[in-house]
Amino acid sequence: MRVERLDLDGPVLFTPQRWGDDRGHFAEVFRQDVFEREVGVRRFVQDNHSVSRAKGTVRGLHFQRPPMAQGKLVRVSRGAVLDVIVDARASSPTYGRHLAIELSEENGHVLWVPEGFLHGFCTLTDNVDLLYKVTAFYSAPHDGAVRWNDPDLGISWPVDEASARLSAKDAAAPSFRDLGPVFV
Repeated sequence: MRVERLDLDGPVLFTPQRWGDDRGHFAEVFRQDVFEREVGVRRFVQDNHSVSRAKGTVRGLHFQRPPMAQGKLVRVSRGAVLDVIVDARASSPTYGRHLAIELSEENGHVLWVPEGFLHGFCTLTDNVDLLYKVTAFYSAPHDGAVRWNDPDLGISWPVDEASARLSAKDAAAPSFRDLGPVFV
């Protein structure tokens, strides 16, 4: 498994080795020993499966407030997305900075998104299956979102506001500036 440290402190990109032939391929997409060596000990408590039917679907930027903050291990098993994370840790030297990484069934990348980051994605293809493990259970009272196209964040999304397919929650999310410190 290839391991890549990213420009923000904490997130890690894993690329599993694939063994294939004319039938398809096999990959170990998660290994506890490799994960713990690179990230540290985390306990995953829930697996989520997000299905997006149409290209240009935007989900995010989502987070859960402490004490229910979630670390996420994210991958795409069908289709492709532009996955975006934003450092929301107030004491971090990279506070407010983001990374955008393509995750696809073709590249097989698996992204570790630590607690304290906002997370979202835009589908680059129709019929996307995005799978992710989380370190805390979903908790509606702790659920939050930031406006996906907040100009202060400077994220270059592959879809414009008029074409983006959004939930009502995401369309009404506040700006990052208006959110205030959540992860201190």
